[in-house]
Amino acid sequence: MEEPAGPVKLTRLVEKTGCESKIDQAFLKKVLRDLPVYDDPRVMVGVPAGDDAGIYKLSDDLALVETVDVFTPVVDIPYVFGQIAAANSLSDIYAMGGVALTALSVLGFPARTISDQVMHDILRGGLDKMNEAQVAVIGGHSINDAQIKAGFAVIGTIAPKDIITNAAAMAGDCLILTKPLGTGIITFAEQIGRGNPDGLQAAARAMTTLNKTASELMVQFAAHAATDVTGFSLLGHLAEMALSSKVDVEFTFDDIPLFPGVLQAAAEGILPGAIERNKDACLERVVPDPEVHQTMVDICFDAQTSGGLLISIAPEKSEKLLAALHEKGVPEAAVIGKVRGPGPGRVFIKTTGKS
Repeated sequence: MEEPAGPVKLTRLVEKTGCESKIDQAFLKKVLRDLPVYDDPRVMVGVPAGDDAGIYKLSDDLALVETVDVFTPVVDIPYVFGQIAAANSLSDIYAMGGVALTALSVLGFPARTISDQVMHDILRGGLDKMNEAQVAVIGGHSINDAQIKAGFAVIGTIAPKDIITNAAAMAGDCLILTKPLGTGIITFAEQIGRGNPDGLQAAARAMTTLNKTASELMVQFAAHAATDVTGFSLLGHLAEMALSSKVDVEFTFDDIPLFPGVLQAAAEGILPGAIERNKDACLERVVPDPEVHQTMVDICFDAQTSGGLLISIAPEKSEKLLAALHEKGVPEAAVIGKVRGPGPGRVFIKTTGKS
């Protein structure tokens, strides 16, 4: 991991870090009601779907996949923050099964008070990650801002027949999560001076890892549904998938991979504010078993930055997909639960008591 360009610590310059800085789901749903959205029959996935990216049909064989993602620093090192911003922006394309092609950078930066080297390193990190993804950055936009923010608008392509939405999970499907959970808790602990070095290093490594391989494999194995786990938390995104698919789902907390130190930090009350805000969107549809501790629920509501893919796939294909993920460099992917069957979008949480 690169060293900082100077003494500046990015997370000390912002109120909320990473995807925790995003507006919460419940607030967004209120704001987006009754807006005059243009009714274009070529829009295959749009605002009402609440999916990861928009999809616009160009022909029977080709559609555009479009997304934009911008947030505040989640780590102190500018170069690494740029990498994470790029990986996170690409993730929505990958969650739909698309191929990312081009991107535009978006940057808010306090140019009068922070060294231009910091801005340079953020952009360099983002471009290096886009180059790794074989995505051409063809322009961008920057503004003077009191708090640093960075991200990208990304355009990709997909064949309409290959689109993977969050609305087609089927009864009996296995649920696979491809990255560990807990980036919000880990980075918040670091921000307030109670960080876990091993956890922070593991989280930074995961946040800079592209979801490209996981996406290609889920397409290859014909997953039924998928989403990426980001600011709305594992429970928020899973509840949205369940609601959109008209099914009930369940998972076992002990089967979820966690970053080092997450469980201890949560038990000590190191909980970012986004956890409570995420609960507002779907807590009424979350059904924990009596043995499930509140700490476990809190972790599952933690806002993730550049989190993994959550994949719903037929049970007979799940073991093969999991083996392929492990073989191709996604070693912490795990089956965490299943789709119960038709239902109103409830999420049942179980525990083996091992955590």
